[in-house]
Amino acid sequence: MTYNTKFLLTLTGIFLVVFALCAINPVDRSAWLLENVLMFLLIIGLFASYKKFRLSRTSYFCIFLFLCFHEIGSHYTYSKVPYNEWTEAIFGTPLNDWFGWERNHYDRFLHLAYGLLFAYPIREVFLRVVRVKGFWGYFLPLDLTLSTSVIYELIEWGAAMYFGGDLGMAYLGTQGDVWDAHKDMALAGLGALIAMCVVAFINWRWQRDFAREWNDSLTPKSVNPETL
Repeated sequence: MTYNTKFLLTLTGIFLVVFALCAINPVDRSAWLLENVLMFLLIIGLFASYKKFRLSRTSYFCIFLFLCFHEIGSHYTYSKVPYNEWTEAIFGTPLNDWFGWERNHYDRFLHLAYGLLFAYPIREVFLRVVRVKGFWGYFLPLDLTLSTSVIYELIEWGAAMYFGGDLGMAYLGTQGDVWDAHKDMALAGLGALIAMCVVAFINWRWQRDFAREWNDSLTPKSVNPETL
């Protein structure tokens, strides 16, 4: 058994424990099931592609962290995650009081985490499949993160319209904020931007041909547009 296989089995085992604990008596079973549909599809895709296209340990770890955070949110429903009670028990003060927040922001945290944790795996796919270099290796992951965030908001809207009632509102999770979808997408984009800036800084610091590769990626490969 290789080191990579042991690493992935460890992550899988830990996630199964987290999943099992969060699947026990969720606040709203129907909302829990609805919240986990896309998660199940993602996991199926990861297992199906494992033999032909294995991601790096870093990418799998990023996805693992996001899925664990997601399971916590789906257990309580995002708008009811008791992080204020947790911080009050540990530090003596609710987290919302530190920043003057009035709503539950766990859903916002997850959208930020999506950008932070998925931009790197998306970048890896672009680098290995499309073989993008330089500027495009940082811009396209940001672009796709924002695009998928928009698609998710549309799915969320459609599901809320279809199911309606308390289930639809629990899945939508606006908590009365008319700009909720816009803020969620902005946070996903911000997370991806931070992740790509960190990766770019690391590469700029230690990759010798970083500047040349960046310049080459922005240089037209054909001067005649009629050849396209």
